[in-house]
Amino acid sequence: MPTTTPRANPLFLSDAELRKAMELLFFAYRDFTAEPDSILARYDFGRAHHRVIYFVGADAGMSVSDLLAILKITKQSLSRVLGQLLREGFIEQQTDTQDRRRRLLFLTPKGQELETLLTDKQTSLIAKAYRDSGAEAVAGFATVLRGIISDVDQKRFVESE
Repeated sequence: MPTTTPRANPLFLSDAELRKAMELLFFAYRDFTAEPDSILARYDFGRAHHRVIYFVGADAGMSVSDLLAILKITKQSLSRVLGQLLREGFIEQQTDTQDRRRRLLFLTPKGQELETLLTDKQTSLIAKAYRDSGAEAVAGFATVLRGIISDVDQKRFVESE
């Protein structure tokens, strides 16, 4: 008779189980960002730079307003990070031809190279974890992550699936 692993009832999770999940998220995030952080440090960049490079790379031509909505940071904070990325030639901005007030963001070849380097490191970690976990676990993990993010951001993923 095969042995089955008992499944936790999500309605009755103990404080210890919830804390364990939080710790797993902390450690996973630490390890997920460790190598990209060391790469970013070579450029005197931080995680905010990484997020800007990632999202502009994922959606070339996005507006500054759209980026602000995703990152949920102040215009002042974005201005500092974006200004450095523009000055150092990782991102370029163009005026929207239909609305001259809008600035659209694109990675330069230099920015694309850095984005690919950073993303390849992180997708390798995710791919290994996914392969080791199996399809059912991957689907469950995605469900859990969607349950953690805001309702507004959840809509980004429902539309793209």
